[in-house]
Amino acid sequence: MRYLKIKTLAILVCLLNVLNCKENKPNTVNSQKIVSLKNRFEANFFIEAAINKGIIEGKDSLSLSLIKKEYNTITPENDLKWEQIHPKKDTFYFDIADKYVAFGEKIDANIVGHTLVWHSQLAPWMHEDMDSLEMFSHIKNHINTIVSRYKGRIDTWDVVNEALNEDGSLRASLFLKTIGETYIEQAFKLAAEADPEALLVYNDYNLWKPKKRAGVVRLVKQLQSKGIKIDGVGLQAHYSLLGPTIEDIENSIIAFSELGIKVMITELDVTALPNPWDLNGAAVEQSYERFEGDPKMNPYPVKLTDSAQINPTLSTDKILSFSPKKF
Repeated sequence: MRYLKIKTLAILVCLLNVLNCKENKPNTVNSQKIVSLKNRFEANFFIEAAINKGIIEGKDSLSLSLIKKEYNTITPENDLKWEQIHPKKDTFYFDIADKYVAFGEKIDANIVGHTLVWHSQLAPWMHEDMDSLEMFSHIKNHINTIVSRYKGRIDTWDVVNEALNEDGSLRASLFLKTIGETYIEQAFKLAAEADPEALLVYNDYNLWKPKKRAGVVRLVKQLQSKGIKIDGVGLQAHYSLLGPTIEDIENSIIAFSELGIKVMITELDVTALPNPWDLNGAAVEQSYERFEGDPKMNPYPVKLTDSAQINPTLSTDKILSFSPKKF
């Protein structure tokens, strides 16, 4: 079962190197067959790339070549988000989205739609005064129009994105304030009706943290108890050299897989830089401006120090034990 989806390259390159070392394969171009990431892990999970408008429109030939070689599933960075695809109340802009889907089909990729309902990057008109019935009608129109247009073509939808706080409670978003907590189940119902065959996913960050993880477990169980289709959870992987640990990540994969759903590792990035201001998670509304020029932002202006290149939280044994097959 392909339940695990990796969106970027860094950790997998390290993992691939470790696995190659374990198998005692020579690490030279002449003696070792070069294998792409998607082929190396095709029996375990998809390898995914987030692609921008330039790639979608074929303007970045280097990236296009890399994507075709290394990846077998794609996600658009911004072009399916509300402000881009539904900028006015009665206007949808499908030009880039159409090209995105066509590109995915051309390279025979698994195509992801990101995202249908998210409190950020909404079109300005959605912030106009409206009651719950009017807002629901806009959500219904938004989901029906977009998902129906790509029925049978977009394989996976991030239906709801980042709806929880760090303690696992529901975020006080525009949707929650206007409609109430039922907006999540309504969104999943609408998506399932528009394309019954598409995989439907809830996506969020910091799901390695026990309280937030527990909040998503509750959410999934609530949807399942009502017979509402939910096929997976996306774990946004905004990590650093110091954490989370492999155990933290693994505990969440186990918790969600035990619900009978797929698990995706999404938005994978690993920073070597410190976080001296203790910002939390990946919320786009957080401001970084006051830290611009702060030397603490980059303690490695030339290169990583020897000590920074050795991650004290990881070991070869821990990395090798992190196998998707065992779940």
